Amino acid sequence: MPVSNQEQLSCCSTNSSNESEDEEVACCCSHSSKEASSSALEQPSNGSDLASSLPLEKMSYRVHGMDCGACAVTIEKGLSKLKDIAEVKVNFSTGKMQIAATSSDALLPIETEIKKLGFSAESLKQKENIKTFNIVGMDCSSCAKSIENHISTLPSVKSVNVNFSTGKMKIEHSNSVQEIISEVSKIGYQASLVDKNLQQQVEQKGKIFNGNNLVILSGVLLAFGFIGSFAGIPPVLSTILYAIAMVISGVKPVRSAFYALRSRSLDMNVLMSAAAIGAAIIGEWFEGATVVWLFAIGNYLQNRSIERTRNSIRNLMDLAPAEAWVKVGAEISKVPVDEVNVGDIIVVKPGEKIPLDGEIVIGESSINQAPITGESIPVDKTIGDTVYAGTINEHGSLDIKVTKLVEDTTISKIILLVEEAQEKKAPTEAFVDKFASIYTPIVFIVALVMMVLPPLLGFGTWGEWFYKGLELLVVACPCALVISTPVAIVSAIGNAAKNGVLIKGGTFLEKAGAITAIAFDKTGTLTEGKPKVTEIKSFDKSEEELLSIALTLEEYSTHPIAKAIVNHANEKGIKSKNGDSFKSIVGKGVQATIQEETYYAGNLKLFENLHISLENVVEPVQKIQRKGKSVVIIGSQEGIMGIIAVSDTIRDTSAAALNALQQSGVKQTVMLTGDNEGTAKLIASESNVNRYFAELLPEDKVDAVKQLQNEGHKVAMVGDGINDAPALATADLGIAMGGAGTDTAMETADIVLMADNLEKLPHTMKLSKKALRIIKQNIWFSIIIKVAALALIFPGYLTLWMAVLSDTGAALIVILNSIRLLKFKG
Repeated sequence: MPVSNQEQLSCCSTNSSNESEDEEVACCCSHSSKEASSSALEQPSNGSDLASSLPLEKMSYRVHGMDCGACAVTIEKGLSKLKDIAEVKVNFSTGKMQIAATSSDALLPIETEIKKLGFSAESLKQKENIKTFNIVGMDCSSCAKSIENHISTLPSVKSVNVNFSTGKMKIEHSNSVQEIISEVSKIGYQASLVDKNLQQQVEQKGKIFNGNNLVILSGVLLAFGFIGSFAGIPPVLSTILYAIAMVISGVKPVRSAFYALRSRSLDMNVLMSAAAIGAAIIGEWFEGATVVWLFAIGNYLQNRSIERTRNSIRNLMDLAPAEAWVKVGAEISKVPVDEVNVGDIIVVKPGEKIPLDGEIVIGESSINQAPITGESIPVDKTIGDTVYAGTINEHGSLDIKVTKLVEDTTISKIILLVEEAQEKKAPTEAFVDKFASIYTPIVFIVALVMMVLPPLLGFGTWGEWFYKGLELLVVACPCALVISTPVAIVSAIGNAAKNGVLIKGGTFLEKAGAITAIAFDKTGTLTEGKPKVTEIKSFDKSEEELLSIALTLEEYSTHPIAKAIVNHANEKGIKSKNGDSFKSIVGKGVQATIQEETYYAGNLKLFENLHISLENVVEPVQKIQRKGKSVVIIGSQEGIMGIIAVSDTIRDTSAAALNALQQSGVKQTVMLTGDNEGTAKLIASESNVNRYFAELLPEDKVDAVKQLQNEGHKVAMVGDGINDAPALATADLGIAMGGAGTDTAMETADIVLMADNLEKLPHTMKLSKKALRIIKQNIWFSIIIKVAALALIFPGYLTLWMAVLSDTGAALIVILNSIRLLKFKG
């Protein structure tokens, strides 16, 4: 057989960045997890003698970066050499590792040592100690900071992190869950464990509902007082109604303000409470009641809107069913997915969602993978194919062998990665938060000075300047500005996740919006990554006869080009002939005897050595080869019967995706390939790229990316996340394709396309640009409203309730503008 000019891709990562000259980590997928386990038993352990006499310290870890069973063996060998390590067990299927040691000190260097081997690990015990709570009632990041500051003062709390964007609090504590919930409640918010049952969630909603009833009651009292003041009722009665309304609406913000001040936080609750109390002190009861009521209404509307963005990811959790039909022998029973183990057989009927990742062992069907990959067309699956939790079985009944536990499924990893992404601050968000942390105290101080200094100097009355100071306190609240970025980012990341794209944080979302050039690896990205028959020329026989002879010659070969010919013949329904005396001719081709005549399949050199006439064959072969295709010549001693051209074909979605990218504002689409100039030029024209770099070694792709950057472009690199790792790391943004099939792609890239094609890349770029536009709109709108309100204070045109309305109204408009991203379709 001729040597294919296609790039040969390794089956898994070798962690080359961590290899030394004298020690290479071999990683071949031919190793099974069973071999990994048996190998573990054979490893000598320098702590085994002590293990029998001393109590063992045990720790479990989650290991990231393993591509095959041999990686598990590598880790076991590497860690078993460490001092006082008695036993190391690594399970490739679950990605977990158990270590037993004769001392706790021996466990300290584990994570560092694993990094040296080219992997990463995290202690599961640490994760178990950290509990996650849903927090209800936060309006902006200053609320999150107040909760953090208060909870961190508790002696039983080791660490706490509250994220406004996701509405979650992660806390490491030694006291009871109920105590934490109680402490959060003191500040004026509601907390609940994320794994609490439905009844508790209902109770939580009931509390929120009761709070809303109080706001309504407050509004009714405020309205009665206002109408009564014009209907001739005594002013004292109106004042009493205003005071009751103020107390009802103001209990929560005043309580929150008290705890915020105790923890040295200056949040919106402090500012609004000060404004309302100040208004009451100077006798402006209507103004004070209106301030707290508008503030409460604004908070309610903001919370409702923000929850829509948070639910964008929570809805992903509902994709996979909570129970599965497990088959044991002839019996089928429904059990919770938490109780299903790797290797169990589950049955999925037509129309049902697949509960766990697995491999089909009986049946065939079309699977709707849209919830995972975003692909609109169902994918045909048969025995041996992988299926994912959360996808939908469209037609036939399937028996599926479970390959991953519920916490390790692809959808679980997507949810985890998206939640982590939403918790990461984008550069714009970090800048705005920093600005707000400086701006708010300064304006607070200026407001206090305004209340005191002008009347002391004889400029106006105390009441006049005190009122203006209160207005400035309200205007000082930077809520709209602070939430202008995180709500937009959370909405965009949620939209991308629903469309089969993982954006790993606001930083990468902002980078994607600024990209001007995208470089694509050719093989497996723009092309299918596997050769197919593209041309057949038969000289003296029918095409069917030629394919039958070619099939007979090639069907036992493992060469990629031979497989392409065999697959093509099988698709055409061609039958092979009876052959014998098969022989491989290294570097040239194969031969076999069919009906007592010897036939050959190979390259030009093979037939030249056999002295078989190549008249009228050389020119068409060279013409096809100039197109970058490999040619297989079929013939016998009697002469040449025909030629078959094989090449890596362009993906159906590539050309359309690249056209859409150029329309979305990407100036340069560039192909990087190791192929020769002729092949590169042909593929480039078919795929509609602007430029191409040919005859590149893997390290040359890094130089190509740097060249684009030197030309002034912000560059994204699209590859498979494994073989393109250096180029992905060099680019301003690394995008991996086919994330549903490989954990490595999910872990290495900044953005992951879950489908094995480029269909959703244009949507991602358009979404990112749209998100950047909305963030800029929000920031400028918030600043303009603040400046306008400040300008209206001094002439006396602004009232307290107008100041509150400008703040809460601006925040609400910013939120509604941001959540448009949830429905963006590009």
